[in-house]
Formats: sequence, structure tokens, C-alpha cells
Amino acid sequence: EVFYNDEWGTICDDDFTLGNAHVLCRHLGFVAATGWAHSAKYGKGVGRIWLDNVNCAGSEKSIGDCKHRGWGNSDCSHEEDAGVVCKDERIPGFKDSNVIEVRKLHVEEVRLRPVVSGGRRQLPVTEGIVEVRYKDSWAQICDQGWDSHNSRVICGMMGFPAEKKVNRNFYKLFTERQQLNYRLHSVSCTGTEVHLSMCSFEFYRGNSSAACRAGMPAVVSCVPGPLFATGNAHKKKQRQQQQQQGQPRIRLKGGARIGEGRVEVLKSSEWGTICDDRWNLQSASVVCRELGFGSAKEALTGARMGQGTGPIHLNEVQCRGTEKSLWNCPFRNITQEDCKHTEDAAVRCNIPYMGYENLIRLSGGRSRFEGRVEVAVGAGDGDQPRWGLVCGEGWGTLEAMVACRQLGLGFANHGLQVGASTSLARAAATTTTAHGAGDRDGWGWGQGRRWHSLGCPLTAPGLPRRSAWPAGGRSLRGSLQQVVAPSHRHYHSMDIFTHYDILTPNGTKVAEGHKASFCLEDTECEEDVAKRYECANFGEQGITVGCWDLYRHDIDCQWIDITDVKPGNYILQVVINPNFEVAESDFTNNAMKCNCKYDGHRIWVHSCHIGDALSEEANKRFEQYPGQLNNQIS
Repeated sequence: EVFYNDEWGTICDDDFTLGNAHVLCRHLGFVAATGWAHSAKYGKGVGRIWLDNVNCAGSEKSIGDCKHRGWGNSDCSHEEDAGVVCKDERIPGFKDSNVIEVRKLHVEEVRLRPVVSGGRRQLPVTEGIVEVRYKDSWAQICDQGWDSHNSRVICGMMGFPAEKKVNRNFYKLFTERQQLNYRLHSVSCTGTEVHLSMCSFEFYRGNSSAACRAGMPAVVSCVPGPLFATGNAHKKKQRQQQQQQGQPRIRLKGGARIGEGRVEVLKSSEWGTICDDRWNLQSASVVCRELGFGSAKEALTGARMGQGTGPIHLNEVQCRGTEKSLWNCPFRNITQEDCKHTEDAAVRCNIPYMGYENLIRLSGGRSRFEGRVEVAVGAGDGDQPRWGLVCGEGWGTLEAMVACRQLGLGFANHGLQVGASTSLARAAATTTTAHGAGDRDGWGWGQGRRWHSLGCPLTAPGLPRRSAWPAGGRSLRGSLQQVVAPSHRHYHSMDIFTHYDILTPNGTKVAEGHKASFCLEDTECEEDVAKRYECANFGEQGITVGCWDLYRHDIDCQWIDITDVKPGNYILQVVINPNFEVAESDFTNNAMKCNCKYDGHRIWVHSCHIGDALSEEANKRFEQYPGQLNNQIS
């Protein structure tokens, strides 16, 4: 939407191009566009349609500078509203109220320089001297007037939720023997800032070596969150705190990396999202710290991390930045007219540097987003790592997801088992790039096995629910070659994508059906039993009596035979993509379950919910036996 003549309006998609999208994305502070959308894909706007037949050369600073029919001159309806998809990367130095970029500000990079090292440096670095990047070197900050608010801001930047006191005397003795280069003094933060550059401070001028005579370099010690805690004592303390607090009431979903995702909160035993009205960095930072991360890098709006399902619980959240929990912040309860899931709020949090990306690499691919998986062993300070391969046995989409996340490449697209080489030399020879061919002298694990390979998508996090597999690259599971079937077991092909099960209260399956992506069959019912179905080719799944299958070429329904099932109370459970063969951004919502009552003639299905939609306590009330799936699908 564009703002013109004191009014917001949309742009028609007539003659729209990627060049137009580039101009719009750069105007918004992103480096470029990755695509654009027509036909009001992101919803129909209201009010004016300001621009039509826009034609940008690509060098314009604003969409208004491009050729067009004139402001307000359009023959379009809002069904033709255009949308854009921008790259996540921001333009260096771009200033926005909800995104902090500091590359061209007075204070650029900030780091903690540890002075205690027991041989190999332990990550994450939680304590050290605060240093800021100045030109091509690092400089210190005078600690005169330094307080816990300043330390809180630094720790948040480093990916830690809290700060703690530090032994200044030790550092004073250490720094007295060092040649120091002070650049900042009189730093004063409130503790709610997400970056040191947002605090007030002064620069030293002239000879900085003579500065800070009454002080010493600022030193900070941070408390890591549960995911990054080191040492058994620290981890034990974190576990005890988590047990006392019970199930978290906030979570992140749909993010490709650790510390990012759509914000979901637990209210009345049901998970729901937050509307992005007034969503800002202060509220996002409260979420990040509550989850054990640092302050927020970005407060994302417009369902940038995907649209949630279920209710939208909160609107107009307005945190100060000092709250311990999002639930301590002022907010407005949602009404039906307020928000849609297209307005779901999300966050990207600062996380500690762990160096995980240096322990794995992709080799032999066409780009840095794909290749043979290799891992480093023995990599430490000054050590040359030894690179080896990973055996392909058991490798799949879930393992590829972890590898892509570790490399910082977003979601996995494919997890492939490629080649049947019996030696590393042969495996390396199958690659098509010089980089891959140069690895023949390495060493390997699992000789005679299949090597692992994977591909990570160029764009994240919007991974489609089904992905195209490369020719010859997909390995179909052989579990269905035994096919057919005792009663109540209806397998139709080698490529199952849905399980349908009816279970007793103790978890025993009494009827099941597996839906395939192809091979629909015409089958028959028992004598005197008529085929009964009410679903069209896009319809719902059904359950009937006396039939073992009711597939027709124009009906895409799944029927579960309950001919021999006795009347009673049961659970209907549906699991999509049970073998994780198709890449998804989130597998935890693939199980649906319902209460089911059967009287011998009719079936009532009620109280349905997605596997991760309810609280742990509510799920326990629903599930009184171990056989039913919850968030984990096995």
C-alpha cells in the first residue's frame, strides 16, 4: 500500500513486474525482491487504488517515481491488488522503528572479549570486556557510571536474557597491564534498548589512551538461556526452574532458525497467535528474553513467519521492555472484527554465537545451498579440522532440517540418500564441481554405505507444503510392497501420505486406512450393502459400514471399514505426512484427533483438534492412554 494525499491505497497488478517489486522492497529497506503476487494474494485492500500500469526502470527510489497512469487513475478492482515478497536482508544503515541496523551508525559492532581461556575457548562467551568496532580496530568503553541497565542491553545483544554481577577487581588487575584504547564514555541505558547505539553516550576525542583515568574498561557477565547453558550445575539449575514454572505459556512456531518464529501464547488451555497491531521491538524483546534468548533483532508483522491456526488471543500488546513475561504487558483482548491470521506477529531474537556452522559443510553441490554433507572432527583453536562424510542409512528430511538450520540456510528442501559408492573416492567422483572433486583425499565413515546429501531452499521461511523432488532423487519407502490386506487394512500404493486410525481407549487400533497420492480404485461393498458417500472430488473423508473401500476416479475420499467394530467410544486420529517424506516448515501440527462415538449404526465425531493446539494438561484429559499421538509422530 502507498500513502498519497493523506490516504493509503493499493497498486493494481496490471503490467506489474519484478522490477516494480525491487523498487518497492528497497523503499521499505530491503535489499531486493524475491517475487511478487497478483490477484490480491495477500488480501483485498480498501479505499483508493492509487496506481495502475506501473512500469519501473529499476533505479527509482520510490514507486511514485516510476511510469504509471497517474495517481488515482485506474480501471481495476481490489481483486487485482498487487503484493511483493522481499528478501530478509536489510539495506545497511536503513532506519526503521521496528528493525535495527547498525552498520553505518556511530556504534557499529559490539563484542565481548574474554580474558579467561582454559585452552580451547568455550562457547558461548558469556563474560568479558565490552568492545566496540571503531574503524578497523576494537576499542573499549570507560565504565564510569556503568550500571546493570547497560549490562542488560549488552547481554541482550549477545543473545542472553539476563546479566549478573562480575568481579571487577580481577579485570582491574588484568587491564592495568594492557594498552587500552577507549572510545566511549558516559554510557546511559534504560535497559529496554535493543542495541547499544540506542543508548546515550559520548565519544572520546583526541588522545583516547589518556582517557578514563578514574575507571577501567566496562566488563559484563551474562546469564545464558536453557538452550545455551554450559556446565552440569548450570543446566541442573535451569531444569529445576523449568519444572517449577511448568509448561511455558509462550512459544515460537514456523521459524527456520533458532530464536525466530510466529509468536503463540497459551490461553484457556488453547494455543493461539498475537495480532500485530502496535507490535514493536520492546514487546518482541520481552518475548525473546522470556524464551531464553536475548533482545529482539526484528519485530515482524504481516504473518512474515506464516499464518497460525486456531484463535488469535491478544491484540495491541504494549510492553515497556522491562517485563518478565508477555503476560505482564498491557494488551487488549481480541474481538472477531479486529484481526485475521494475515496479521500474526512474529520475532527474530538475538542468539549467542556458538560456531556450529563451522562444524559442517556442503560439498559438491551446484550452489552453497545443496551438496554432500561433511562434518568436522577435532576442530579447535589453531587445529585443522578433519572432514568426513555421514552415512546415508536412516537419513531423511528431519536430519536435513537440522543440517540446514546449523548452516544458517533456512528450511531443508530435500534430504537425499544418493549414490551407492563403496569408497569415498568413488563418492567424490560423482560430484560435478571442482570443489567436490578436490575432496577425494579425505576420509569417510560408513564405508560401503550411501552418503548423505541435502538441498536447502534459497528462500525461507515460506516452504510449500509439498515439494518437487529431483528426477531420480526420491527414495520411495518399500513398507507397502506387502500391500493388501487383512480386513481393516487398506493400503493402495507405495507412497502413503495420510494415516487414518480408529483406536480404543487403551490405544489399540481397531480400524485403519492409509491414503495414497495415486492409484484410486473402484471397489465394492458386501452383498446388500450400497455404496454410500457424500463427498465430492474435493470432499471430506468418510467412515462407513460394510465396505472395504469406496474409491472412484472422481472421488478423493478415505473410508475406514468398521464392519466388525463394536459399538462404543473411540478416538479418530488422522496423521498427515507420517514418514516425513515431504518437507514442511512445521511437522508438529500434522496430527488431528477427535472423540468418536459409535452406536452400531451411526457415528458421531466431536471435540476435534490439531495435535499441538492444546495445553499439555488439556491433552492429558483428552488422552487417557499411551497409544494416541500428540505432538510427536512416530
